[in-house]
Amino acid sequence: MRSQPCQPSGARPSPSPSAEAASASRNAKSETRRRLARCDAMQVSVQGAGMPLQQTLAKLDWPALAQELDASGSVVTPPILSADQCAELVSIYDNDALFRSRVVMARHGFGKGEYKYFAYPLPRLITSLRTSLYERLAPIANTWEVMLGREPRFPATHEDFLATCHAAGQARPTPLLLRYGSGDYNCLHQDLYGEHVFPLQAAFLLSRPNEDFTGGEFVLTEQRPRMQSRAEVAPLQQGQAIIFAVNERPVRGTKGVYRVKMRHGVSRIRSGARHTLGVIFHDAA
Repeated sequence: MRSQPCQPSGARPSPSPSAEAASASRNAKSETRRRLARCDAMQVSVQGAGMPLQQTLAKLDWPALAQELDASGSVVTPPILSADQCAELVSIYDNDALFRSRVVMARHGFGKGEYKYFAYPLPRLITSLRTSLYERLAPIANTWEVMLGREPRFPATHEDFLATCHAAGQARPTPLLLRYGSGDYNCLHQDLYGEHVFPLQAAFLLSRPNEDFTGGEFVLTEQRPRMQSRAEVAPLQQGQAIIFAVNERPVRGTKGVYRVKMRHGVSRIRSGARHTLGVIFHDAA
């Protein structure tokens, strides 16, 4: 996706100094301030995009990560984001100009805590993560499609996949920042958002376990056919990501391949504050 340039939009000239014109001028100035604040915040979160991030991702053992994803439906990466990058992302949470919506989880029965969806244009660091991770995960996603008896349907680039989403009316960005305080938690769920669903997503821990917070473990459950559900806790350190199945994943059994349903959540925060960046590759309807 092409981002809008970070330039203030000028106010439309008024034919006469009327109250309506004064109001329009005030609105235009407010919009200019909002756009400038948004662009400034985007620059704050830009460090680490480009070459350093690309080098970090290139050094990861992607065949080993893919093997673990096939075996377990999730994998924890080595640290991808630096402590400074994590702190920068946490610091922009209160800048509403960067976000399209805020969700208070208790109001919807989702748990306790809150999260915000980024608006387009995304901060460049998040765009870079989304684009680069997608290109490495698309071959895995297509392999899963074939194993599940479907045609490969995920293009090589994230731009092309987003074009498919947007053509189907899924045009709202889904990357999000989540904030949990003491006593907060996230119920088990799936991030689907529409017809077009990329089968993998990533969550980056931005806080320091046992320093910024205690508790708050990332939890995955696996629902296997005619069997009880299995739960797993994934320990994460600051800057690490967990890549995991959004919904279904293929599992090889004695009688062939079967489908396993995955859900994810976060256990109760015992103390402190926990922040997470969620990177979802499909957009929302």
